Amino acid sequence: MLLVILLVASYFGREFRNVQSQGEIAAVKTTLGALRTALILDHLKAAIEGKEKTLAPQINPFLLMAPVPPNYAGVLSESKGKVVRPGTWVYDAYCRCIGYEPLYPYGLNTGDGTAGLWFQISAPPGPLKIAAMRAYRWQDQDMD
Repeated sequence: MLLVILLVASYFGREFRNVQSQGEIAAVKTTLGALRTALILDHLKAAIEGKEKTLAPQINPFLLMAPVPPNYAGVLSESKGKVVRPGTWVYDAYCRCIGYEPLYPYGLNTGDGTAGLWFQISAPPGPLKIAAMRAYRWQDQDMD
């Protein structure tokens, strides 16, 4: 009987981790969508005002959002390296990229064994874009 209880508990534990991870995937994709929308709106606003961005700006896309996500931890300094608290987003001004450290990385494949997700912000001309720095797969979903 104890073996049956352990097997059932193990199964439900695995499914619980799976559901937690799926919820986090949805939250990450939602935040990426909001960041992309904020960058496009900023580009359109600059175009309407007649300000063309010709040089690669140091735009922190999180500061274009209203409101800033509660799990945004701020700008990552070079002295800290790329250490991010689980469940938080950061902006790295040095590489002009944003990073996210999963809280529930169950089923995450980053290709190199690291847990963090990093996304590069493109340079002008045109609206700035956010693209994954590597091919990330999280529970059989592409993270782009």
